[in-house]
Amino acid sequence: QVQLLESGGGLVQDGGSLRVSCAVSGGTFNSLTVGWFRQAPGKEREFVAAIRSRSSGSRIYYSDSVKGRFTISRDNAKNMVYLQMSSLKPEDTAVYYCAAGQGIILSSLWTGGAYAYWGQGTQVTVSS
Repeated sequence: QVQLLESGGGLVQDGGSLRVSCAVSGGTFNSLTVGWFRQAPGKEREFVAAIRSRSSGSRIYYSDSVKGRFTISRDNAKNMVYLQMSSLKPEDTAVYYCAAGQGIILSSLWTGGAYAYWGQGTQVTVSS
């Protein structure tokens, strides 16, 4: 059973930076696609970024709302995935979730239902 544990959330000012981390255990990390999703109060869960498995070339995808500001990366030696967030805006305030799955096709990367495993989330708050 794959388990995900997020960390690194917190309070940051508008324009600031923050890195959230996802520790992955219990599975074959190199075969997993890992994504970040977020959910703000009263809003639907939203895709943020994803990084494909090592065997798929670790290709990276971002939502338009964070492209150029956020960077996803993975450390295959440590079974970790990171989301470096820069130029943060108040509208980035949300609970950020790490998700993972195997065999996710490209067209489903943006869909939360394609990911079998989820973390508990970490709160990111950007103050104006």
